[in-house]
Amino acid sequence: MNDENIDIFDEEEVDEEELDNLVYLCDEDGNEVAFEYLDSVEYKGDEYVVLVSTDEDDDEVVILKVEPTPDEEEEEDFVTVESEEVAQAVFNIFKERNKDYFNFAE
Repeated sequence: MNDENIDIFDEEEVDEEELDNLVYLCDEDGNEVAFEYLDSVEYKGDEYVVLVSTDEDDDEVVILKVEPTPDEEEEEDFVTVESEEVAQAVFNIFKERNKDYFNFAE
């Protein structure tokens, strides 16, 4: 679940409906990177988002924990999930819920 080396997509190539489903995050170099929002998953009382890169060459899923922010301008922060165990559990819930919509490689 790695989001390094992701190219920023060309917004002109994406229709407006797809833009409603995009989340923009900053990578470790401060570059804005676009991800498609796939789902929200609750696990052990916490909320997580499941994202995928808009880069066609990168189909790896990114799972981030949703945390409220004290900043009144933003509603929530997305935080890296440090535990591989938690990330895998969230991904398993996502796969089960979305098995009819996606083909998952085993």
